[in-house]
Amino acid sequence: MRSARLTVQANGITQAVRVAGPPDGVPVLLVHGNVSSSAFWEPLLARLPDTLRVVAPDLRGYGETDTAPVDATRGLDDFADDVAALLDAPGLFRPGARPVVAGHSLGGGVAMRLLVGHPERVAGLLLEAPVSPYGFGGTRDLDGTPTTPDFAGTGAGGANPDFVARLAAGDRSADGPTSPRAVLRAAYVADPASLGDDEDLLLESMLTTATGDDNYPGTAVASPHWPGTAAGPRGVLNALAPAHFRLADELVAAPVKPSVTWVRGDADVIVSDTSLFDLAYLGQLGVVPGWPGPQECPPQPMVGQTRAVLQRYAAAGGTYREVVLPGCGHSPHLERPAEFVAELLALVGENATG
Repeated sequence: MRSARLTVQANGITQAVRVAGPPDGVPVLLVHGNVSSSAFWEPLLARLPDTLRVVAPDLRGYGETDTAPVDATRGLDDFADDVAALLDAPGLFRPGARPVVAGHSLGGGVAMRLLVGHPERVAGLLLEAPVSPYGFGGTRDLDGTPTTPDFAGTGAGGANPDFVARLAAGDRSADGPTSPRAVLRAAYVADPASLGDDEDLLLESMLTTATGDDNYPGTAVASPHWPGTAAGPRGVLNALAPAHFRLADELVAAPVKPSVTWVRGDADVIVSDTSLFDLAYLGQLGVVPGWPGPQECPPQPMVGQTRAVLQRYAAAGGTYREVVLPGCGHSPHLERPAEFVAELLALVGENATG
């Protein structure tokens, strides 16, 4: 399957969209994750059948879509509203299409928000290493109880400043652990060899990330609670923080509950109960000083939280299945493409009339 690039005016911004397959094909919407773009789906598209109509947008501030600001106080709603506007944009899907929606990492949160806001438009949901329904950082229990009284989470203050600077500078080297190429190899996958000939494509995708207060990582504000930073009102990492992104109850209460397939790797170091991007876990390891201990600030059980919410979703009338890929990291569609494609096509087949 080969893709083409289109430019669409939707939700008040210019969005770059990757499309593949016939306009009347079975609709599939792919939503990429943080610090990437729709180009992250290119290796997958080569493995999909021509019977599908695939639409994969660049989110705002990524790829070739406008560098529009992200209002973190809306959680991931800015992204979800942009994507929702594409459902009826001319030339993308057939009229009234209900696509199967696959979301990777941050894109999983966008996909969940799309389901909550437009349940009648989602035929099925594939969550690939998704952010917890309680956000990223700052919650300790399976029910999303906040670690700190302000519910804030660390937000943009948890970003590594050298990594941000290297993104902004377009650093293509592998010099040091904070270079984007080194992060791609170490964090996005468990086995760097799985990147193969696509490594440079994926790196270029990462380097399209717009940096700054309105995009990645966003504004950092001081907090009286360890580690001394909390989620601000602007930017991507703050939009992911539990201060602003918490949709567990809304997801469970959705009046229409399409089938959910949750695909994750058991060697994921980003979305994990022992995430190397969770300052509380790093504090427990002694990497970040001053950690106040497990009673006040335990690591976030991200995987456990997602499972608990999906169990509630099923108990309320929905269905879900969890697919765990041994030895796989944060990007199953790159590392274990055959298994990922099988799960996507199974969900598409279940909803082929959508």
